[in-house]
Amino acid sequence: MRTSRTSLRACLAALVAAAALCTAGTGTARAADPPLRDLAAAKGKVIGTAVTGSKLTGAYADITGTQFGSLTPGNAMKWGSVEPARGSFDWSEADQIVAFAQAHDQQVRGHTLVWHSQNPSWLTNGSWTPAQLGALLRDHIGTEVGRYKGKVSVWDVVNEPFNEDGSYRSTIWYDGLGSGYIANALTWAHAADPNAKLYINDYNVEGVNAKSTALYDLVRSLKQQGVPIDGVGLQAHLILGQVPASLQQNIQRFADLGVDVAVTELDVRMSLPADSAKLAQQAADFKSVTAACTAVTRCVGVTVWGFTDSDSWVPSTFPGYGAATPYDENYQPKPAYHAIAEALGGGGGTSEPPPGGACSAAYGVTGQWDGGFTGQVRISCSGASLSSWKVNWTYGAGQRITQAWNATCTQSGTAVSCANASYNGAVPDGGSVTFGFNASWSGSNPVPAVSLG
Repeated sequence: MRTSRTSLRACLAALVAAAALCTAGTGTARAADPPLRDLAAAKGKVIGTAVTGSKLTGAYADITGTQFGSLTPGNAMKWGSVEPARGSFDWSEADQIVAFAQAHDQQVRGHTLVWHSQNPSWLTNGSWTPAQLGALLRDHIGTEVGRYKGKVSVWDVVNEPFNEDGSYRSTIWYDGLGSGYIANALTWAHAADPNAKLYINDYNVEGVNAKSTALYDLVRSLKQQGVPIDGVGLQAHLILGQVPASLQQNIQRFADLGVDVAVTELDVRMSLPADSAKLAQQAADFKSVTAACTAVTRCVGVTVWGFTDSDSWVPSTFPGYGAATPYDENYQPKPAYHAIAEALGGGGGTSEPPPGGACSAAYGVTGQWDGGFTGQVRISCSGASLSSWKVNWTYGAGQRITQAWNATCTQSGTAVSCANASYNGAVPDGGSVTFGFNASWSGSNPVPAVSLG
């Protein structure tokens, strides 16, 4: 019997959803929606996620492949990653992500060719004439875009060129080459792959303001000059409850210039700990952004900047903030996930906690390398409280804990048990505590189901 990839994804999504409910052990849910990628495709849109190549195993890989139609390498294609030493290239993680996308019928959004940050020290510490700097940039763009010609369909060519007031950001590129570096970068990228869609990408340009207007004026000027520019990326790193009221209007005005628009790095951060009210507001924010894109024909889609809280940049960049993505640290869909599905035409099926509240534990991998990884478990309570706690799980691929902090952990064979330290056993209603650990792994690192004892 011949079965379509869409049907297989829908079946897998239903199985993942059912497993999530069994693991969570809380409440009931309505029938699962089709995967987000299929809901988006039915609307003529693409739903994507940023990914970390080293995490593409186990549940992380399953969700990535099933739910999303586009992948953005979070760091793997930035200059400092691919050419850490001049003339010495490392394409391993970028190649891994591209291969994963090809195997799962996904687009790849290349990110990013020209940026002021995450450049190699040999470049930023060098002393270059304008001609030398221009040649370095041209060669870098040609090398990277050329390597992935026909495999990367969209490039964030220039990233974050503006200050908040709409003036050009002082960078190695602007200071050394003037504003013309943007047109040159687009032209060089087009020469390397004429079929790739080329974007300028920036943050705090979601609503109509001085910065987005500067971007609008630049794109209009580039179009008038005949420079190859296909789209504008609105990053949308948002704060809870602060979706700009002019978002859809802003998307439309860029579309009216004759370019595509994409929401490229969506997350909605909140002050921790998360609670039901914050998660409900976050869901409304994700739905509002997705709906604004859906309403404009030339808005091609939405990419979330990491789909799980365990792979989010927010906590390390904004201390005290987090829980910014549609999935929690244990890969369980949050209300935000269901809100995205609803904005894309799904039923918005949700799972609800049982009456009287509950406490739960969420396991996440926060960092991974060859042979080892760092994990974190968060114990949270809503409508309940704890005076002490113990978390248990069973590893399925031979992982072994080597060190733990903020908890006492023991492992016997595959079974792990971690109990609170003397100072963090109490978890109040609406509160949470976390503990972390280092562990070894080999071959694969699937996320285990955890139970709170």
